Amino acid sequence: MRIGVIGTGRIGTIHANTLSRHREVGSLILTDADGARAQELAHRLGETAAPGVDEIFKWGVDAVVITTATSAHAELIGRAARSGLPVFCEKPIALDVPGTLQAIAEVETAGTILQMGFQRRFDAGYTGAREAVRSGRLGRLHTVRALTSDQAPPPAEWLPLSGGLYRDTLIHDFDILRWVTGHEIVDVYAAGSDAGPPMFRAAGDVDTAAAVLTLDDGTLATATATRLNGAGYDVRMELAGELDQVVVGLDDRTPIASTEPTGPPAADKPWTGFLERFGPAYEAELDAFIEVVRGERANPCDGREALQALRIAEACEVSRRERRAVRLAELPGGTSAAVF
Repeated sequence: MRIGVIGTGRIGTIHANTLSRHREVGSLILTDADGARAQELAHRLGETAAPGVDEIFKWGVDAVVITTATSAHAELIGRAARSGLPVFCEKPIALDVPGTLQAIAEVETAGTILQMGFQRRFDAGYTGAREAVRSGRLGRLHTVRALTSDQAPPPAEWLPLSGGLYRDTLIHDFDILRWVTGHEIVDVYAAGSDAGPPMFRAAGDVDTAAAVLTLDDGTLATATATRLNGAGYDVRMELAGELDQVVVGLDDRTPIASTEPTGPPAADKPWTGFLERFGPAYEAELDAFIEVVRGERANPCDGREALQALRIAEACEVSRRERRAVRLAELPGGTSAAVF
């Protein structure tokens, strides 16, 4: 199998490394807006660098992996679909619902594959939580608490391109909340704070955010995120039911210290970022993509799944801006995806 990788930044480099050593992948063609960066990575991996995106399609590949800036995702997805090529794309499809719907329509019209990069679905902890919920171990689920806390903020110049904290970061929590519980979010109430570094205010973004979400069975969930968690990279989900409760992301590297006299000690080596914390999950999602392309399994996260997570993020943005509860039914694209 020959795969084109478009984008060789941080996550593109990780994916290229994984694919280059995959037993089912014969070769890669790499390209990037920074041609020297693509050349350097190709040389290091023993793969081929292309001068631009056009060559990816002209030289012939069996599938495409898209890890560019978000603004290019939808156009590249559409181009691959029109070329009859399966696509793996990092989230989100686009920064708005109309652009997302248009890209999905191209894929569905062409009858091709689009798998989205929500890697938490392949993490052992979240998989265990899903099994605990679905097996009935927790009983009736009443409360879910999700959080994502980055140790340090991203570069200031990247913030205006990110889509904001809800679309860029909390979108993962929204997706995994649906996937773990098997239920849709029906309304949200969100707030955000830009009291940190001025670069967030300059970008029209917030550095810390929180949302209260109601699921379609009445379960209540909270989701919080921050760019400024100096203790380390902290991603957790707590699920409480009438019979039991479980937590994802609590281990000897969780960057949290107990104030109780008999509590566990602080982590000696706390997680520093998502690439480290979710390394095995990133590999597993690409294994799944290869299997999907080979016809060996169903698509574990298609465009419709990504659309639902984006709609929740959009609803949170509206809620924060207008200071009111927002029902998901207010947003377009409301056909439910099959997370169950």
